[in-house]
Amino acid sequence: MKNFFFYGTLRHVPLLEIVLGRAAADIKFTSEKLHDHAALAVAEGPFPCVVERAGAVTDGLLVEGLTDTDIARLNFYEGSFDYDLHDVVLAGGQTAQVYFPAPGAWTTTDAWDLRAWENDWAALSCFAADEVMDYFGKYTAAQVAKMFPMIRTRAAAMVNAAHSKHGAGTLHGAIDVQKIDRAYTNYFALNEYKLRHERFDGTMSQPVDRAVFVVSDAALVLPYDPVRDRVMVVEQVRMGPIARGDRSVWQFEPIAGRVDPGETPQQAAHREAAEEAGIVLQSLEPVAEVYASPGCTTEFFYIYVALADLPDKATGVAGLDSENEDIRSHLMSFDALMAMADAQQAANAPLVTAAYWLARHRDRLRLVPPKATPDIT
Repeated sequence: MKNFFFYGTLRHVPLLEIVLGRAAADIKFTSEKLHDHAALAVAEGPFPCVVERAGAVTDGLLVEGLTDTDIARLNFYEGSFDYDLHDVVLAGGQTAQVYFPAPGAWTTTDAWDLRAWENDWAALSCFAADEVMDYFGKYTAAQVAKMFPMIRTRAAAMVNAAHSKHGAGTLHGAIDVQKIDRAYTNYFALNEYKLRHERFDGTMSQPVDRAVFVVSDAALVLPYDPVRDRVMVVEQVRMGPIARGDRSVWQFEPIAGRVDPGETPQQAAHREAAEEAGIVLQSLEPVAEVYASPGCTTEFFYIYVALADLPDKATGVAGLDSENEDIRSHLMSFDALMAMADAQQAANAPLVTAAYWLARHRDRLRLVPPKATPDIT
């Protein structure tokens, strides 16, 4: 058995429990210090690394008596962060192993603050660790490292779910999840559940088998120019229509993209407008916070209409090369948008939702027009 000293996120005991796969009561740990070392934040993410620094003192957690299985689980988890193990002698005289970063792996910044991290990132990190450790013995650490950005994005959605606005007037009954199997994971994931749920008569259902497509939250925004009374929609090829065999696989839709970890839906809407259409949004009007299809997917939409300046020159082809995006923007009059929606020619539900919301609020929005740019036709 071996001793480990943790100076970073694994000082958060709930996270340590997830990684080791056992309760805190079954883990022997005490507070300790490591002299002549500093725990520093890194620019690449909300976690620290440790570096040698004369006179510095690093607070941490000494965990004693770790088994080979414990260490294998720790190496699997930390393998996603590019760390190596080194022996150190702690202030109390104990020898322990510490995860040090590979040379040049991270860009260090200021001293790392555990309490600030716990406030901002602990919940997300625990959700992400639940998924990571579910892959222990199934995938290599290198494979998980490639999936980790989307793991964190799915974890961020679970954090957001704790703050949902809906639910008033509905049953808040018991859910008994008996088993969860991850049938598939890559960019997206597919979970299979066996569960029971409370019925409206107060009894519990029989066990039922269900599958759910696990994805991220998304921000969607329809830019509207109240001076010119027109909107911008974007067009791109979509996998849903391709897989369904639709005759039309390029779709009109609002600007859209996932909400990244540490980002608000509003920030995501502004970022995606710049990335997908090259425009700057002036203000956001919340339209809806809704599940895309709650019977089969976790995907959750934050839908907005945004006031924006949309001159003739605003259109073009944009998107991130790193995401293989090929997105064309279009300007459309309000009347043309509503005619398309009324004729069921818009196959994108958030676009239709935003269009009818705009019809309801259009007069109010036109009272405060944005600063306009002259048209170039």
